[in-house]
Amino acid sequence: MFTGIVEELGEVVAVEDLGDSSRFRLRGPLVTEDAKHGDSIAVNGVCLTVVDTADGEFSADVMAETLHRSSLGALSAGSRVNLERPMALGGRLGGHLVQGHVDGTGTLVERIPGEHWEIVKVALPAALSRYVVEKGSITVDGVSLTVVDAADDYFTISLIPTTLALTTLGLKKAGDPVNLEVDVLAKYVERLLGRGAVAAGDRTDLDEIKEMDR
Repeated sequence: MFTGIVEELGEVVAVEDLGDSSRFRLRGPLVTEDAKHGDSIAVNGVCLTVVDTADGEFSADVMAETLHRSSLGALSAGSRVNLERPMALGGRLGGHLVQGHVDGTGTLVERIPGEHWEIVKVALPAALSRYVVEKGSITVDGVSLTVVDAADDYFTISLIPTTLALTTLGLKKAGDPVNLEVDVLAKYVERLLGRGAVAAGDRTDLDEIKEMDR
């Protein structure tokens, strides 16, 4: 579990094509200082498992499913990436609950500079639009952000100088793909409501409780 608060702006050192998967070598001295085999590190919002670490770098295998659902397949040696270690229990939750399970990719459409910040417009797949609401949370390339405006086919976010300077969002151009993870709580609520969280037998119990309350 992550928070969407990027710890380090890392770099892709090498990408090895393994046919139906790829092995990435990434540089991130901060996130690897206590990392070991089997640990998780979020790369542009995608939760990857550490294979090995050495000299401030780590390797991770990226399966075909991940390459298909995210923008990691477009990365190459020299690409900059957002890195975050999993949250520690008992620590501060600075962003929101992020799983590192990308729901799809969007496209940066426009950057609108302000005096001290930038408004960024991102096109998103129609299947994800119902989970994106004004003032709600969304993860873009692993960065926890608050939605400014939400439409059927796009949303906007406001980026402060810190986010622009310390994450890849300051480097993205119009037309670039971004990984999107919507709020998992919204998906659970939809699933429960779709199935009918309260079965017919349970409704009777709820009605009895209401009568008791009266």
